[in-house]
Amino acid sequence: MDGQDSEDPKSTADMTAFVQNLLQQMQSRFQTMSDSIVSKNILFIHTSACAFVTGKVYLALIYDELEQSINDLKAEIGGDGSPSPLPPSKVKQEETPSGSS
Repeated sequence: MDGQDSEDPKSTADMTAFVQNLLQQMQSRFQTMSDSIVSKNILFIHTSACAFVTGKVYLALIYDELEQSINDLKAEIGGDGSPSPLPPSKVKQEETPSGSS
């Protein structure tokens, strides 16, 4: 029975090497997954920031074009700050009751 209780040194060394190898593989896979997650987060943040900046630039361009179109329309109808082309008397006629003359 003494032979069964004592461990074989070669078997113990093999098991230790196997477990160490397994732990190294697990650590390597964990590190790979961790790096992948971090790089995806960085990519997501970078992409989001680029989209935000691009969106702001696009909106600024649209705003500039809209402002230019408004200025062009003002120039066509008679200059900057000119009153509306509709005569104000037309508005007053609509406000006045028809039976009070």
